[in-house]
Amino acid sequence: MTPRERVLAAINHKEPDRTPIDHGSMRSTGIMAIAYNRLQERLGIDDGPAKVYDVIQQLALPGQWYLDRFRIDAIDFGRGFDAPEKWQAWTLPDGSAALAPAWFRAERSNGDLLVRDASGIVIGRMPHGSLYIDQCHWPLSGPDGLDNYEPLAEKMSRVIWSALPSAPHDEPLTAARLDEIAAVARRLHESTDYAISLSVGCNLFEWCQFLFGMENFYLYLAGEKKKLARFLDRLVDHHLEFLHRLLPRVKGYVQIVVVGDDLGMQTGPQLSPETYRELFLPRHKRIYQCARELSGAHIFMHNCGGVYQLIPSLIEAGVEILNPVQTSARYMEPERLKREFGRDVTFWGGGCDTQGVLAHGAPDQVREDVRRRLDAFMPGGGYVWNQVHNVMADVPPENIVAMLDAAYEFGKY
Repeated sequence: MTPRERVLAAINHKEPDRTPIDHGSMRSTGIMAIAYNRLQERLGIDDGPAKVYDVIQQLALPGQWYLDRFRIDAIDFGRGFDAPEKWQAWTLPDGSAALAPAWFRAERSNGDLLVRDASGIVIGRMPHGSLYIDQCHWPLSGPDGLDNYEPLAEKMSRVIWSALPSAPHDEPLTAARLDEIAAVARRLHESTDYAISLSVGCNLFEWCQFLFGMENFYLYLAGEKKKLARFLDRLVDHHLEFLHRLLPRVKGYVQIVVVGDDLGMQTGPQLSPETYRELFLPRHKRIYQCARELSGAHIFMHNCGGVYQLIPSLIEAGVEILNPVQTSARYMEPERLKREFGRDVTFWGGGCDTQGVLAHGAPDQVREDVRRRLDAFMPGGGYVWNQVHNVMADVPPENIVAMLDAAYEFGKY
């Protein structure tokens, strides 16, 4: 089977020749640039420094050698915009060389890395010794935020996840850019046999956190549901306008559309199932139904944490693929998830414990962790292998190799 056929078979709950492997098809399934550089050095690969395509999380764009060596089956649509002029020399927090997007501008101040918006407001900061850019400005955090959120697009542009995007969202969607996106989609589809994944975001819960600040948003959830519902409707309209412009240009060429909303914590959901169904389920359903119709692709939801109690509602909303499958969270054991929901949703992730064994275990422990999880998730298809979220900077190279090799070795049907 080709990688694309393999992924599509799994999503359709059929057993392919082996379990598909993902490593980097979106911004939560990959590897940090520091770990990538160290892996290249350990393996003797001379492919140049890591390309940091996600500057917030310092994620590497995997080279072709990586896709080949580890038998990767799915890729990020943004790969189609990789060209020498798109990059500039950069230095990672550990002092190693890298390349950053040519558009990326930041300044140093007392050892910190600062990101400002066009008006000069500091919206992001990487503190000295840190490995990530943290959001430090919440555009609607004032007392009138829930009443005075227009112009919404301008307010959203002051959040780091909007201000520091990855391709193809790193340029405005002009007519020329949409033509370019259509051409890239067709070229990737025809020149590769990978499953192609396009991230569109369209978050609701998280955008409220980014814009209002978590503490304000939780208060609104409890005490301002009518006003919050009106804001959510406005946000849905914003997302639908974006989808109507973008997705028809890639229809037939992209197999997976990635949406997101981190609804979970280590101990369970951030909101009750009742509140989810009241405020978010109907609005998620509008977005996901629209995305499915416009693109013809499968709906992949990135949703961190313990979301066990919400999974039936997510399936009702139109989620076909769930990631990252945070199996260390409460009620998220692989066996439980597969038994209760394996017929209705494809699990994309959960294939190795990134919180514990991958970072701190020995290679043989990593291999055993992968094998055990595959045994639980594989039967009947409906599974694409990926570890639980991105590989962190401190993961030993030998553990990365052990993990990815085990995914191939133990993933055969």
